[in-house]
Amino acid sequence: MEVEIPPVEEAIGAPASFYPGHRRSSPIIVIDDAHPFDLEAYISNYTGQTAIDRLLHLIHVAPSIAPYAFRMVIERIQKSRNPSLLQQAISIYEQTASSSSELLPSANDLVTLDTRWADETLARNQADRTRLEVELKTYTNNMIKESIRMAHRDLADFYRSTGESALSIKHYTKSREFCVNSNHVLEMCLSVLELLIEQRNYAHVTTYVFKAEAALDAAAVTANASAEKSAASSGVGNSAAFAATMKKSLNSERERVQSKLNLATGIAHLGQGYFEKAALAFLRIGSIKDLGDWVGKLVAPGDIAVYGVLCALSSYSRSALKAQILENAAFGVYMEQEPYVRELLEAYMGSTFKTVLELLDRHAARHYADMHLYPHVDALQNAIRSWAVKLYFQPFQSIRLDRMSAAFGWTVGETERHVVTLIQSGEIQARVDSRNKVLLAKKTDPRTELFERAIRAGDAIEEANRKLLFRMRVQQADLTIKAPKGQQQHLPRLNPDFFENE
Repeated sequence: MEVEIPPVEEAIGAPASFYPGHRRSSPIIVIDDAHPFDLEAYISNYTGQTAIDRLLHLIHVAPSIAPYAFRMVIERIQKSRNPSLLQQAISIYEQTASSSSELLPSANDLVTLDTRWADETLARNQADRTRLEVELKTYTNNMIKESIRMAHRDLADFYRSTGESALSIKHYTKSREFCVNSNHVLEMCLSVLELLIEQRNYAHVTTYVFKAEAALDAAAVTANASAEKSAASSGVGNSAAFAATMKKSLNSERERVQSKLNLATGIAHLGQGYFEKAALAFLRIGSIKDLGDWVGKLVAPGDIAVYGVLCALSSYSRSALKAQILENAAFGVYMEQEPYVRELLEAYMGSTFKTVLELLDRHAARHYADMHLYPHVDALQNAIRSWAVKLYFQPFQSIRLDRMSAAFGWTVGETERHVVTLIQSGEIQARVDSRNKVLLAKKTDPRTELFERAIRAGDAIEEANRKLLFRMRVQQADLTIKAPKGQQQHLPRLNPDFFENE
């Protein structure tokens, strides 16, 4: 069955507001001694289209390093099969240069474009397209199901490499009709997930994750049955050991695929702003080895650490942070790729919130440089800051704002604004004495609260009993009507005084 293809302008390609000319009011990355960022070390973690997309993003949001990113992206584009990216890169750089307060060199001064490469690449693309289409037509005429599937897959890979994402999606989903087993369906779903993540089409990722999980379950059932059959035919003495070895291999393969699906789920939730769900998915990812070729092709291990910790800090309690992250050995390997992430987490757990905010500010360039994280950096920082203020104020009945400002590194005015915002949103039950600059918790009387809860519970029980008796009365009336003539008077009746208030 063919899967519905999302509209090109909605589901394929970067969002329309992503590049300059569409949204120039987006935050600009500040890179200096207080906010360091090593472009070469950062981009060396990625390959292929992901590296190109991240460099284009940096040209857009970081004018101070735009010339260096422009040179690097041109080099990578000329190693790809998509010459149209050249004009896109030039357009992005020129718009950034024209809107920047800094004087940036022109695109012609930075690189010399090789038009011969573009012509040769276009000619080679046309030849490969013709060859692959002829192969597909031949296999279709011969009705060779497996060959047709592989031909659609090869065409989808080709269109993906040339930047024609809509056609790539079309052939990936078309190959579903010719899959002969669950492994083929799983392969198709993973390929589509790669393309959707590259294009930041978060809304459709979860759909294909669901399809992939269903195919994974079906493949596991088939593989287990095959393993038991092979073990039975291998001999009585070796059957148990052989079956155990096969099942261990199958479980390892399942964990590998499940790690990729967890990564895709986490990126989809992050892209849609569901930080708690994203954190849960990222923290379930297995080892780096399980991700296979997705490392570098889609994300770097350090990205997973940043995503997971920031999302968890914005939505998890301290006990959950300890259980889900600090005691998670598999996720600890990812945090080793970005040491500041562990410092951030330890500072938060140690209630040194000033250090937490300083680390977030110092590494803001690293966060804004990430395509998936970029739109949500401000929301994540605000959520982490709100959690920090709530945790700090929790043990106190009253506290001076100047003491809070010293703990967070803010001025008294900034502290008062943050606290008032939390009070208005209902996250802190307190009031501010603006004259004396004191934050006071609202006093509650435990005895009064207990009596109010008891009265509410009694009212709820009384209401439930009245409804139950009313249903019994209605049921009795129905039985009386349906009873044979001469027996109606023998039916029990309820006292009508119970219902005088109904």
